[in-house]
Amino acid sequence: MKGLLQRVTGARVEVAGEVVGSIDQGLLVLVAVEPGDTPANAAKLLHKLLNYRVFSDADGKMNLSLSDVGAGLLLVSQFTLAADTQSGLRPSFSTAAPPALAETLFNHLLSEAKRLHPTVASGRFGTDMQVHLVNDGPVTFLLQT
Repeated sequence: MKGLLQRVTGARVEVAGEVVGSIDQGLLVLVAVEPGDTPANAAKLLHKLLNYRVFSDADGKMNLSLSDVGAGLLLVSQFTLAADTQSGLRPSFSTAAPPALAETLFNHLLSEAKRLHPTVASGRFGTDMQVHLVNDGPVTFLLQT
């Protein structure tokens, strides 16, 4: 699994003009599921998302995690993040999981996140979404399991 983590001062996801998920300060994470991913990969990614130290402490150093600061987590499925872009000028999506597997694992990640963290929102799997965010820093990391 891949997660493109962005520290934000605010983010929201809209589907057909309706806000389906939003957070204030926290992490917006674009999530891609790849063939061979399992619930164990989802658990590993979630552990990283909740504990990755990307928030500043009193000294201005990135020493605090999402769990430490109690900020929001917005998860958005994005199969294009799994694209193979190494050759040519058109992405190949053979490295993305089939939709059924991707939806199952994304929903598993989402339900576990909601169980373990107080403020979790999401986009809507398999739909055309508009993602609005204010990247704080900017701070962006690609996490892989």
